[in-house]
Amino acid sequence: MPKTRESSSPKVRKPRTTKTRPSHEDIASRAYQIFLERGGAPGNPLDDWTRAERELLQKKTKPHSKPTLKLIAA
Repeated sequence: MPKTRESSSPKVRKPRTTKTRPSHEDIASRAYQIFLERGGAPGNPLDDWTRAERELLQKKTKPHSKPTLKLIAA
């Protein structure tokens, strides 16, 4: 009978999205800001949530760029 190799310690998997996904609280906060931006008018909470999540994901994936100074000749 063939022997099987079994590890004595279980493999621990780290979540892949820990650093790339915004937190639940961040998304909720942004979704609420979106609601307030439209003056508290009725809307679709799911649309607000997905828009907030998308905006925060885009914000996290953009490389940080240094602001450029523009010199104007007088």
